Order: sequence, then C-alpha cells, then structure tokens
Amino acid sequence: MSDPLAVAAPAIDVNHWASYMIVKRIVTGLVIAVIVAVLICLGGIPFTTAACIVAILACFEFYRIVKSQGIRPLSWFGIVFSALMIVNAYIQQYNLSFLPYPADFTLPLLLTLMTIIPLIWILFRPNNDNAFIDWGWTVAGILYTGWLLSFYVQIRSTENGMAWIFLVLSCTALCDAGAYAVGSNLGKHAMASSVSPGKTWEGSAAGLATSVIIAVILAIAFKLPLYYWQMVAAGLIIGIFAQLGDLVESLLKRNMHAKDAGNLLPGHGGMLDRVDSHLLIAPVAYYLIVLVNNQGWLPG
Repeated sequence: MSDPLAVAAPAIDVNHWASYMIVKRIVTGLVIAVIVAVLICLGGIPFTTAACIVAILACFEFYRIVKSQGIRPLSWFGIVFSALMIVNAYIQQYNLSFLPYPADFTLPLLLTLMTIIPLIWILFRPNNDNAFIDWGWTVAGILYTGWLLSFYVQIRSTENGMAWIFLVLSCTALCDAGAYAVGSNLGKHAMASSVSPGKTWEGSAAGLATSVIIAVILAIAFKLPLYYWQMVAAGLIIGIFAQLGDLVESLLKRNMHAKDAGNLLPGHGGMLDRVDSHLLIAPVAYYLIVLVNNQGWLPG
C-alpha cells in the first residue's frame, strides 16, 4: 500500500530537457565561434596565446581521464610541454629565437627534453612498477594535444593563413554539426558501434556533405588558389579526418570508461570534447596547404 503522505516526484519532460540541451549547445557554440573568429583575425600573439590555453585545458583533461584508471602520468610536466609545443610553432613560423641558436633548433630540443626528463623523473619516483606506462601516457598527452594543435598556429602564419584557417575550422565545426543533426534524427546504421554507438553512416555522410559545401563556399569567398575539384577534395579530406579525430577521442574515453572529458563548456562537455575533431585535421590541413601554396597539386 502506498504512503498517502508521500510526495510524488515531478515527471521529467524528456522533450523539454532535450530542447534545453540543444539550445544550450547552440548558444555555447555561437559564443565560441565569435571568440574564435576575432582571434583568427588578430592572429599573432593573441591567437597563439588562445591556442596555448586550449592545449593546456585539453591536456589537463586528457591526463584526468587516464588517471581514472590508475595511470600516473607526470601531469604538470606534460601540460607545460603541451603549451611549449604551441609556443614553438609560433617561434618557428616567425623565425624567432630566444636562444643562441636558430629558431628550428627548438623543436628537436623540446622533443629531447620531453623524452629524457620524464624517464629520469620516474626513475626516482616511489612505486614505479608501471613506470614506462606512466612515461608513455605522459608523452602521449603532449603529442596528442600540444603537438597536433600547434599546426593551427602554423596554418595561421602561412600565405592566406587567415582565410585557410577560417576554412579548416568552419568545415570541421560544421561537419560535426551536420553529422550530429542528421545522425541524431535520421541515423539508423551504426558506423563504429564498438567505439561510439551514437555515430551512424547517415550522420557521417551528412557531415562530409556539409564540409564539402562549406569548403567550396569559403574557398570562392576568400579567393583561395583552388580549382573546383580541389575545393571538393579539401572538404572531403577535412570531413573525413574531423570524424576520425572524434572517433579517436571516443575510443580513448571508452578505454578509460569516461563519458565526457569534462564539463567546462555547457552542452559540449570538456575542452578535449570540443577540439577532438580538430586534432587530426590540423596537421593534415597544414601539409595540404603547404602543397597548395607551393603549387604542388595537380592542375585542373
């Protein structure tokens, strides 16, 4: 018999909650888009500083995820070196040097230090039974966040850098939006159920189509030196690697039994959740842009 004095819990309106989450996601996305657009236009130190902050937050979340499984990376060391990777990209692209050596000396130096210092550190750390696992995850965090994100600083400093980075960032972000919108409403065929059950082939196709359309529109608007087939190819490549980047982070979270990297951005999870699609496409886009700027693509 039910308790007559018990107060019934209010029913949750699932549709209302879903609508609220979508609105929150859109508002957060628009705020981020405006801030990023201003930073892209400014370039130089403001853009590099923002990239450093993103790398620091993403690296922090990366280590927090792996620590949940008992792994003990050298978090603060990795976070500092992740930021230094961004700074190094700025130094190299603008041919600066704060040492009595050429600017291109800094990257080999960073790679050497980030390999050797953690090895020595873990050698003298108590309870070092899994020392090389901890070392591997420390280095992985630096490469996954700082090294890969540093290519955006390099893209910004290339010829037509502002136009290129608008194109790459827009294609990547809208590929994700297109895939989410179509996949969540029309998706029926799972694409990678063992990694991310929510991803569908319908959503993936919509994301690729969105990326291609945006690439063509922005390439024409910015008068980038691309033939039409190259615009389409660029959109496809960006869309493919953006989705692969998303799946890579999903695999990381699945392996570490984590739902989100964090809750920093309302409706978007953590910083790592927001930039996961950008991590793989940044270096790929940079080398494609180098080919284009050096007329390395086949003529139309």
